[in-house]
Amino acid sequence: MSALDWWVLLLTQVGIVVYGLYAQRRADGSADYLRGRNMGWFTVGLSIMATQASAITFLSAPGLAYTEGMRFVQFYFGLPIAMVIIATVAVPLYYRMNVITAYEYLEHRFDVRLRTLAAFLFLTQRGLAAGLTIFAPALILSAVLHVNLSLTCLAIGAVVVGYTLTGGTTAVARTQKTQMAIILAAMVWAAWLVVDGLPNGVGIGEALAVADAMGRMQSVDWRFDWNEKYTVWSGLLGGTFLMLSYFGTDQSQVQRYLGGQTIQQSRMGLMMNGLLKIPMQYGILLVGVFVFVFYIFQPAPLLFNTDLRGQLVASKAKVEFQTLETEYKLALNERKTAAINYLDAQRIGGAHSMESTALDLETAGGALNQSQRKVDTLRSRAQALAKKELPDSDSGDTNYIFLYYVFERLPSGIIGLIVSMILAASMSSTSSELNALAATTVVDVYKRLFRPNADDAECLLVSRWSTLAWGIYAILFSMIARHLGTLIEAVNLLGSLVYGVILGVFLCAFLLKRVTSGWVLGLALVNQGFILVLFWTDALPFLWFNLIGALGILMPSALIEVYLSFSKHNR
Repeated sequence: MSALDWWVLLLTQVGIVVYGLYAQRRADGSADYLRGRNMGWFTVGLSIMATQASAITFLSAPGLAYTEGMRFVQFYFGLPIAMVIIATVAVPLYYRMNVITAYEYLEHRFDVRLRTLAAFLFLTQRGLAAGLTIFAPALILSAVLHVNLSLTCLAIGAVVVGYTLTGGTTAVARTQKTQMAIILAAMVWAAWLVVDGLPNGVGIGEALAVADAMGRMQSVDWRFDWNEKYTVWSGLLGGTFLMLSYFGTDQSQVQRYLGGQTIQQSRMGLMMNGLLKIPMQYGILLVGVFVFVFYIFQPAPLLFNTDLRGQLVASKAKVEFQTLETEYKLALNERKTAAINYLDAQRIGGAHSMESTALDLETAGGALNQSQRKVDTLRSRAQALAKKELPDSDSGDTNYIFLYYVFERLPSGIIGLIVSMILAASMSSTSSELNALAATTVVDVYKRLFRPNADDAECLLVSRWSTLAWGIYAILFSMIARHLGTLIEAVNLLGSLVYGVILGVFLCAFLLKRVTSGWVLGLALVNQGFILVLFWTDALPFLWFNLIGALGILMPSALIEVYLSFSKHNR
């Protein structure tokens, strides 16, 4: 990066950290550190969005769109539905009971065993997810500074832990407003620069036409296929249950809207997220599609991870890799020619509506897709070679695509802003997660099981130590996260392993009045084991884990509820 990039990066990051330190004066006690209760709806909404939109979103999502197109947006189709349900059902309950964590409610309805189980599942999963949100920006610093990835994981983690320790919930939420402003401004600017960098004669319309011809613009898939990761049905069914659990029971999100001044402020913050999340995610994915079109007309590397390429060139597989690169260049030239031919056929079709023209367009589209399959095959072979020869390296290339474009194609100053955006997103999301982990540890474990009479000063001290401990846990996991593939899918997979079971327990608490904790606890343990078996056997895409886990607890519990009601009625 240039000197200008470094100045932009340092000024924005220092400003955010200083503001976080300023906000620490508000954390006078454990209740404010763990929850806060003074935010307006706009701050609540931005805090919710910033917690979910980590560096993974802005680093990995464009790469996913580059390789698979817009299909991933279906993952969020259930989010607006979930927001309405949570605002209607969960928020009033949480406020009425004046809880700090969502899991306190489970003890009121059932007993301490289910409260502890839900808290344990959350702590285990969210601690690992925090590691992923540290890994994403650490990957960037490693590429920029050319230093060991483990060192940058440690550096990023230390900064986030430090400013989370100083301010707690209030500081986190208030700095997230600044972070989201940087994030959105940088992403809009990046999108404009990608479009502006397309060759002469290829505008937005032509770029979208090429992307559509190659299947990259398909954002809705109505097929009902259990084995397909992203369809309307997996998004509306599995996605709704995932979002219900994430926003309704995951403390990293519950803590955000419980900081609202009133129930109405919290509800409005949730509705803001429901309205804006899908358009925002669509725009981020669209940036990846435009980057894909850009590299149709410009030379693209066989591996976007330049460090990995250097290792392969220096390895015993050098000759094999260089042969792949030669074949790849020929395939890229073939694809570029096919794209030009397709656009020419489309222009002719626009001027002359003839059946023969339509056939020519279809033929040109077929040739374009055939050339893309060659490119994809060669990239897959290169990644397989890297995995074979360098098993300890990060052989997944998707996470590096947008990063490569930023460093290679964007002007000085903008690079610094984009890097700052990704770091800001990481700090925003990870700090929220660490704060929620500390809250759950203190309220649901330490104070509930070990020190029920702990005073406010003791709870505040334990909160800070918990933040530090979970920060170390997340940093350690971030150092091995390179082996998990596409980050945006990995973080949602981790959540789907436990979210369905947690949601099933909460649904029983919300909807059923007679079923006892023993039944629900047994069903929760059985279903959690079943979900893990599905994961280990790779039997289904992960989105369905949420639906299966929740209904696997709720439906048998409902039958038990009916039986108990019937038995009581006939006594």
